[in-house]
Amino acid sequence: MEVLIIEDEKIAAEKLERMLQKLDATIKVKAKVESIKKSINWLLKNPVDLIFLDIQLSDGISFSIFNQLQINTPIIFTTAYDQYAIKAFQLNSIAYLLKPIRIKDLEASLNKYKTLKSSFAIDFDNLLKQIQSKQPEYKKRFIIQIGVKLIQVDIAEIAYFFVFNKSVYMKLFRGNSYPVEFSLDKLEELINPNDFFRINRKYIINIKAISKMTTLSRSRVLIELTPHPENNLETIVSIDRASNFKKWLGR
Repeated sequence: MEVLIIEDEKIAAEKLERMLQKLDATIKVKAKVESIKKSINWLLKNPVDLIFLDIQLSDGISFSIFNQLQINTPIIFTTAYDQYAIKAFQLNSIAYLLKPIRIKDLEASLNKYKTLKSSFAIDFDNLLKQIQSKQPEYKKRFIIQIGVKLIQVDIAEIAYFFVFNKSVYMKLFRGNSYPVEFSLDKLEELINPNDFFRINRKYIINIKAISKMTTLSRSRVLIELTPHPENNLETIVSIDRASNFKKWLGR
């Protein structure tokens, strides 16, 4: 099987290639390209069996590739945080991978491709219309129970969510901390990704809680939060999330 990876983050593209070869030694990554322009130039000259396509590239939304080319090649989308896009892909029976990519999800997507490859026919115009028209409903507030008391917390009051001793908590801008009944994975689906970003396995932060940022080695970013965490957990953007974090900041 010959594969094209369209991904603007070099580390992510290389990691995906290693994972593919680990799952199936017969897979050959013919090229890794990082932009819409280079993708179009490459696809005009080269056939391929399967495309891994990042939705947000350095020079725009990758759907614009299909405004200029007629492509029937099966595609597995990759995305960092566009939950409404994921729902649209599911409706259209298109495989997707949520970043950072897990090998079990990659394997499942490859198995789906092998099963359905003869029936792939993607209507990109319809897909884009669905994505643009679907506005997800995100939580506006949380209800926290402390003993017999119920406390209402508006989403705008929350500086960040964090994991401590295997439990999840929210930290408010005014300093209070409360336990949360949801996992961080579930919270990523419930809260607006325009306002919140998961920087690592322990933290989902509000953009308004960032007081200072410092670059570290290997593209990582050290973040100082307000209010300051009391548990001394690392508030460092992980390597896999660093590129998407910078895109999130610039939205």
